[in-house]
Amino acid sequence: MAGTVKDSEQAALAPSPPAKLRPAERVLRLLLFAASLSALVVLVTGKQTAIVPVVLTPPFRFGPVAAQYKDSPALIYLLVALCMTCLYSLLTAASSIKSGGSSCAKRIFVHTLLDVYHAAVMASATGAAAAVAWVGLKGNEHTRWNKICNVYDKFCRHIGTATALGLIASILLLLLAALNAYSLYRRRR
Repeated sequence: MAGTVKDSEQAALAPSPPAKLRPAERVLRLLLFAASLSALVVLVTGKQTAIVPVVLTPPFRFGPVAAQYKDSPALIYLLVALCMTCLYSLLTAASSIKSGGSSCAKRIFVHTLLDVYHAAVMASATGAAAAVAWVGLKGNEHTRWNKICNVYDKFCRHIGTATALGLIASILLLLLAALNAYSLYRRRR
């Protein structure tokens, strides 16, 4: 009886890394890198110039006006969040690959906290960009903001795609946080 209690205590204290979860984490981190880098490239390359009325009272004057991500603070916020997430995913993917099959509880805990933090930042940046994209697509009658996607269609497609990829990055970060939390849970069982 004493031998079985001692054996069970040693089994509880010995780290039991869920080896099946390590490849899934690596794949999710590489997908996160791909999604955030793609969104970053699409956002930065989304620039379009159109001839629009510059003076809105008669006599009307038309001129070229460029639309780009730098025109909106929400899109700049999305750009910064994507840069942070892209770098973070690259560093954590390298850390995950470098550690091989072994994983210590401290590293998993830190990754979980950082995954949740980056998920929150990406979710808020994606929400802000989506709000700007919605106003660009539909306008706002009450504030007399005209829709611009009928003029800047290429720019709006770029912003919409970058926002959708940002949402995918947020979901991937949440999946990584859940995977790491489950991994910690399995260690303590």
